[in-house]
Amino acid sequence: MKDIFCRTEAMLGKDAMEKLKSARVALFGLGGVGSAAFEALVRSGVGQIDVFDHDTLSESNLNRQLLATADLIGTDKVEAAVKRADAISSYTKIIPHKLFFLPDTSEEIDMRVFDYVIDAVDTVTGKLEIISKAKAAGVPVISCMGTGNKLDITALRVSDISKTEGCPLARVMRKELKNRGITDLPVVWSDEKPFCAEPTGELKGNRPAPASAIFVPAAAGLILAAEAVKAIISL
Repeated sequence: MKDIFCRTEAMLGKDAMEKLKSARVALFGLGGVGSAAFEALVRSGVGQIDVFDHDTLSESNLNRQLLATADLIGTDKVEAAVKRADAISSYTKIIPHKLFFLPDTSEEIDMRVFDYVIDAVDTVTGKLEIISKAKAAGVPVISCMGTGNKLDITALRVSDISKTEGCPLARVMRKELKNRGITDLPVVWSDEKPFCAEPTGELKGNRPAPASAIFVPAAAGLILAAEAVKAIISL
């Protein structure tokens, strides 16, 4: 095992590192949550990561998204992910997909090639499509619930979506998934009550964009990556 992973190998063992090396993970979304998950997967020795995002980096991403640097404003997020991984090591192969994964684009991707799927997107339609396709393919999937307007990382937890409470996004997802016959799904979520001192002045679709600092999105992303790693090595 390369020196870059010697301390990870000391914790997990050689067999686990070989499993990670041969794993292929799909990561949907490279925002505040997804960029942290991405970096953790790369630094954990996952052999191949397919990244999905249709967006480009903007100045408002600089406060919380690990891929965002001033020199990369305007760069496709998936291309920034390739650059970031190359800057860390050449160990992980990154497959970029500039794609908004929705019902009209999802047929382009065969979910069966993945060992694990991480949903870090922030639209209900996209999340439902990712989860439904992963479930249909028999591939393990984990999803992140809402992290906007939150500051307390200690309120984050992992459970089945049926155990969530106090999260508006989880409430909507539970209902919509049940309508699709999906009743079990591991999620990262927080029961912290959302707050916002003042409007962001930025729109997300037809609604004001949620306020956000780096803390909760990044912590949620690290948890998603940890759950993926543990599942891949059967820990």
